[in-house]
Amino acid sequence: MNFPRYNYTTEKDLHYFVFESAGPKGVIKKVVQYYEMSVQGIFNLGFGDLNEDSDEIDDKVYSDNKDARKVLATVVSTLYVFTAKYPKSYIFATGSNDARTRFYRMGISYYLDVLKEDFFVYGLKADESIEEFVLGEDYEGFLLTRINQNINL
Repeated sequence: MNFPRYNYTTEKDLHYFVFESAGPKGVIKKVVQYYEMSVQGIFNLGFGDLNEDSDEIDDKVYSDNKDARKVLATVVSTLYVFTAKYPKSYIFATGSNDARTRFYRMGISYYLDVLKEDFFVYGLKADESIEEFVLGEDYEGFLLTRINQNINL
């Protein structure tokens, strides 16, 4: 993926990525975290601003630093790095609210052609069915896996 993105730091296991968003609201630390869900091999992608007082991810804040595409490209780049190390993993993402989920859907839509070169991209419908991601559809969440690791729907 060759889009402008921020540089990030990470740890050996590649589960926690930190980068800084720079814009009119200043420099804002962002975090992408992958943690395994209750089903082995499925990882939740957590994303948000770093609350430096609590050292936790705030996934509800809307920082509006006018760099959304660059931030999304950075998040997507961590997806490539994480799944390169864990190629059999499935990545699940959903927003902390409807607006955040819509933001993720817009990001996936924007990068869909590039993502589909390396990933199967699915959308979770309101009735909890999963389908191949369709532009313009509403989804409750998203599931991605490397192309060599297809799932049965």
